[in-house]
Parts: sequence; C-alpha cells; structure tokens
Amino acid sequence: MIETPYLLFLGDAPDALAAKVAQGIRDWRPDYAVGQMRLPGCNADLGLPDMDLAEAKAAGAKTLVIGVANRGGVISPAWMSVLTEALAQGFDLASGLHTLLRAQPALVEAANATGRTLHDVRIPTVQYPIADGTKRTGKRCLAVGTDCSVGKMYTALAMDAEMRERGMKCSFRATGQTGILITGEGVPLDAVIADFMAGSIEWLSPANDPDHWDLIEGQGSLHHPSYSGVSLALIHGGQPDALILCHEPTRTHMRGLPGYPLPSLEEVRDLALTMAHRVNPACVAVGVSVNTKALDEDAAKACLQEIEDRLGLPTVDPYRHGAGRLVDALAAI
Repeated sequence: MIETPYLLFLGDAPDALAAKVAQGIRDWRPDYAVGQMRLPGCNADLGLPDMDLAEAKAAGAKTLVIGVANRGGVISPAWMSVLTEALAQGFDLASGLHTLLRAQPALVEAANATGRTLHDVRIPTVQYPIADGTKRTGKRCLAVGTDCSVGKMYTALAMDAEMRERGMKCSFRATGQTGILITGEGVPLDAVIADFMAGSIEWLSPANDPDHWDLIEGQGSLHHPSYSGVSLALIHGGQPDALILCHEPTRTHMRGLPGYPLPSLEEVRDLALTMAHRVNPACVAVGVSVNTKALDEDAAKACLQEIEDRLGLPTVDPYRHGAGRLVDALAAI
C-alpha cells in the first residue's frame, strides 16, 4: 500500500494539464494532499501550499508522488536530485510514469540505503486473460472522448459519487495511473501487453448483479493517432451498455498533435457506437460531459445548451454542475 498523505511533485510541468495526475488527486482525495512541490519553470499550480521536502515532512507527508503526466511518461533528469533527496529524508516515492522508478539505479540505491519504497503504479500485477467477448451480467458505462485529457476520469468519478448518494449499486473502475492513485486499485491499461488489453477490462469489470453499474474510466480517444488502441480495448473489453461522450470545447487540436483537429461529438458518438455494437448491440449514447473549466459561467451554460440542442442528449459539466442528469440517463436504461 502507498502510504498517505502525499507531497505532490509538479516538477517543471509546462502547463496545468501536464500536472493532471496531481490535479486529480487534489480534487478527488484532498485529504491525501499535504502540499505541492514545484521546480523553477513550473507553470502548474494546484492552489496547495508550496513546500520543500523538510516542510512537507514536518506536515506529515509520507510519500512524494510524481504528479506529472508528460508525453511518453518519462522521468526528467532535472528531477533526479529531488527524488534522491526525498528518499534520503524518509519519503517513499510513487509514480505512474512509463519510465520506472525501479529502473533508475540512483533511486534504487538510495531506496535500499534508506529502507524506503519505490511504487511504480503503471506496472500490471495480474496475468490478464485474452478477451473472449462472453456477455457478462451487470451493467457498464464507459466515458469516450474527442481527445485525451478531456475529463473522462472526472466524469466517471462524479457519476460514481452521485450514484452512491442515491444508494445505487456502482463501482468506479480505474484504468490509468491517476485513477489507481485515487482509489488504490485498477488496471494500468496503457502498460498492458496489447493482446491482453481487452481481456484486462473484462477482468476489471466482471459479472455482477443485474442492477449494478461499473463506471469504467475512459482513456485516449478513438480518433487520436497516438492513443486509439487503448480506447478500442476499453470498448471491446468493457462491452458497455452506455456511453458518455466527453469534450473540452476550447481545444483547437488533439493534444500533442497540432496537425490533427478534434473530431466532432457526432463523429465520436457514431464511431464509438459502431465499435461497441460489435460486442453489445444494445449499447446507447446517453449523455455528454463537457469540461468547461476554461469558460466563465455564462459561456459554459451557452456551450452546454448548444451541444444539448444539437445532439439531443443531456449535456452537463459534472464536476462544475453535478452529474445528476447523467445518472438519470443511466437509470432510465
């Protein structure tokens, strides 16, 4: 188990979205977040107290969590002195990057010398099966997006919280490093060998009571040239009964790919349903989740109304305004 609370390390994140791991922990597990640590040039700010290692230790932090999600998931050489010093001062380290803590000789040596633990949460710990497409009991909802990092995890977590308040049977199913750090369990899908990705999602969302909903955290986008594979594995392994379309309206291109404009919500809906109907012909799109963080209240309301009028689906920002209407749509299935 990763010891809490955390000091959230933002490193030299170039923007807020690059610190989405730390942001997710702060928003959904604020009791875990003692403070943030930023290096020169960091342009992300969680609104937490800025702390050095000594201050965080005095405040009770047990683990330094690398809260950055950069392209390729790499550990920057500029971070190494801080990570090594954190181990020396008695912190464990936790990371969801593809570059593993345990693959860094300096960190392994420091951890062994101090008796501290290196937690790499992006390593599969289960021998997953190959998907067989067998229909399972229970219900499943999957968030699919126009791009990566548009709010698919936030949508599923907000719906999970609303459903629990209503006394509905549900489980949030984490499929990425942030969700795993928030909930303590899940499948690090983008680190699973390709042949077993869909099978890992079958394993993650097993047969359940007929009125139980698995809320499966989405990843990537079917339209993103870099990350479409994980999106398709989620659809085929999850066999969703319902899709929530997720969108960030101020994006001008797909993240990391300036030459690729975002697809329309209609394109996302149609392609995702085509793929989903292969494994569940009854799957339907039931709502739209829009990340309106970059819009003021009036602009956000206008954006939501325009999309709802256009698609004919309940459209909300579940983090800003609540997930009630999305849950109502699920309950109506």
